[in-house]
Amino acid sequence: MKFGPIPIDAAEGAVLAHATAAGEKRFRKAHRLSAEDISMLKGAGVSRVVAAVLAPDDLGEDAAAQKIAESMTLGGIEAKPAATGRVNLHAKAAGIFTVSEAVIDAINAVDPAITIATLAQHARVEKGQMVATVKIIPFAVSSSLVAAVAEICASGEIFAVNAYRSMRVGVIQTVLPGTKPTVLDKTLRVTEARLARSGGWLTAERRTPHEIAPVAEAAIALARDNDMVVIFGASAMSDFADVVPAAIERAGGTVIRAGMPVDPGNLLVLGTLGGKRIIGAPGCARSPKENGFDWVLDRLIAGLDVTARDIAGMGVGGLLMEIPTRPQPREPLPPKSRLKVGIVLLAAGRSSRMGGPNKLMALFDGQPLVRRTAERALASKASGTIVVTGHQRERVRAALSGLDVTFADNPDFADGLSTSLKAGTAYLPEDAAGAMIVLGDMPGVASDDLDRLIDAFRRAGGNSMIRATHQGKRGNPVLLPRSLFAAIAHLEGDTGARHLVEAEGLDVIDVEIGEGASVDVDTREALEGAGGVLQD
Repeated sequence: MKFGPIPIDAAEGAVLAHATAAGEKRFRKAHRLSAEDISMLKGAGVSRVVAAVLAPDDLGEDAAAQKIAESMTLGGIEAKPAATGRVNLHAKAAGIFTVSEAVIDAINAVDPAITIATLAQHARVEKGQMVATVKIIPFAVSSSLVAAVAEICASGEIFAVNAYRSMRVGVIQTVLPGTKPTVLDKTLRVTEARLARSGGWLTAERRTPHEIAPVAEAAIALARDNDMVVIFGASAMSDFADVVPAAIERAGGTVIRAGMPVDPGNLLVLGTLGGKRIIGAPGCARSPKENGFDWVLDRLIAGLDVTARDIAGMGVGGLLMEIPTRPQPREPLPPKSRLKVGIVLLAAGRSSRMGGPNKLMALFDGQPLVRRTAERALASKASGTIVVTGHQRERVRAALSGLDVTFADNPDFADGLSTSLKAGTAYLPEDAAGAMIVLGDMPGVASDDLDRLIDAFRRAGGNSMIRATHQGKRGNPVLLPRSLFAAIAHLEGDTGARHLVEAEGLDVIDVEIGEGASVDVDTREALEGAGGVLQD
């Protein structure tokens, strides 16, 4: 592949390195130029472009990424269609991620043009979560490099999501004089919440004196009818011959490991009894905060073996006390009815097809269109409205004087839609579950229409894209879930979020709102037909 400036006469079939305009026509980055495109560019006075010219044995970025993904042996993971040189891989079910680090390192060592990034070893993942991505850096790559990567992939399973299994768990809690029943009751609630994420359940509890014999007797009984037994000691283990490890051995079991290099979680005990796993939980496991107990419990529930050597290897990254990654990982999400949606109102465009006047200043019933749109946004169920300004920013701000909106200035508005999306979503509060993208030039969209989109988003749990339609045809506004915000920050050029939705494999829910979804006013004829009056 050759990359750099090339004469326009030699550019047919080349891939544009940057967005390029031919009059009002704008060609996006990565667009492959046709003979018709060349003619338009030449007619606009373009004499050369910066582009990539593919060699006969090159594979385009999407084809290369797709071929590499197809050569992989995966477990519990599905690959999404290639887009922008990337194939994203997602978990089919909730579970624990495992990866062959040596294979990933070998693939990434083939050539910098080919990259694979994954989650960390033994990361906890949710169903549908992205766990890895294959990315081709340039616009094309030699087929020989792709073949070399495919050969490495043939060595066996590269990574997998080990799905949680539904397990029956029995709990023993020991009691000393002064032990509060409320503490024991809370421990049960926290344990049930931990098991709930995998569909498991706590079947039985026994409370015994903090003594070896009664704990051993309870362990034998619970191991008989459950898949796992967890023991919460009233007193922390202070020796390897203390009550919990000694009770496991008294019951006829084996202590695999007592103590672990994870803090909090140092005092965990892991053993087996009658072919079942038995865990002596550290005191920190009475709290929902992440600790070493979670690391062992999650792997066992996912069907992974945990050995003494595995626990000994948890020290790097095992200091959780000062850097908790999920301080309250099991706190419930807000009820669907309270999921917050912020509106990003795009008002930065140049109205280039109007030939001069700013369409957002056109009067509808004596009111500037941008103010009418903002007032309808403010009257909806949205938690707030952010107005992205750019072209004639001061004039737009003046038209919105007195309204409770937040302004996000976009100095790069001339570079395309993506810049306004990035500017607007960056202003959304951290508790916003979604962003509704509202175009400033759609006079037929009412507050009730916005509410119908928000209601659909909440019913879907805040995980889907919601799209307004008219007679089955997609239109605007669209409502994007928070899971896309990070990807929006990396958009370029005159690009919306559509390909991000496709790449992430998100569900798309269409909501019929009527003609307003398809009526914009890009031209004088359309604006006047919708009842608007242009202003200078």
